[in-house]
Amino acid sequence: MSPATAAEAARARIIAVANQKGGVGKTTTAVNLATAFAAEGRRVLVIDLDPQGNASTGLGIPRAARGLTSYELLLGESDLERASIATAVARLALVPASPDLAAAELEISGRPQREFLLQRALGADLAPYDDVLIDCPPSLNLLTINALVAADRVLVPLQCEFYALEGLAQLMRTIERVRQALNPRLALQGVLLTMYDRRNNLCEDVAADVRGHFGDKVYQTVIPRNVRVSEAPSHGMPALVYDQRCSGAQAYVQLAAEMLRQGAAA
Repeated sequence: MSPATAAEAARARIIAVANQKGGVGKTTTAVNLATAFAAEGRRVLVIDLDPQGNASTGLGIPRAARGLTSYELLLGESDLERASIATAVARLALVPASPDLAAAELEISGRPQREFLLQRALGADLAPYDDVLIDCPPSLNLLTINALVAADRVLVPLQCEFYALEGLAQLMRTIERVRQALNPRLALQGVLLTMYDRRNNLCEDVAADVRGHFGDKVYQTVIPRNVRVSEAPSHGMPALVYDQRCSGAQAYVQLAAEMLRQGAAA
């Protein structure tokens, strides 16, 4: 292995979990996939870039315990080491979110190279991690663009519903524009089907349409509708901690294994 290849292999993998449509399981995926990676012995960082801060809540960090956040990180008022905090999950750290992120787009809109703020903030500070997952807001705003510029890959959770493909086309166009103009290494990690109900013929039809369009970029693992997964955030826990045996938690374990196999084969 050449020195350049070895350096690339050792570099933390940065995955933006993105979909401009809300309610598709984006934050649930970021939190539980990160937990599943950590359970495999990987060192993981979640960056909560959504002003709602649901990933922070889902990892058990109450608002009162969030000191420095991704807001300060993005604006250059904190470095990554000071903004990241440990969670109750071994080997899993978090940069929590702040409601101030809602105004961040206005604050950074006039800055030079405003799309590169997160990339610069992460810089060379990722050595302690194997995987970085960025939980993006449910919109294609400047926060999401910053995540896409900083990321290597994009993971797209997609709810199995009638309008699933409509918003996905817009997201794919945004990813391609970012790749061409701002981040040539950006690629689609994969599409993840969420809230899947095998008893519902519509879910089967949507899944077939998505697989027909994206082929092997759609993960074989699907995330089922599961009450225990929905309950877990209210207890400040990932589903894998709240009820490891439930079908939703086990689906994220399978997804992590599928993604690690995918990375090993790349």
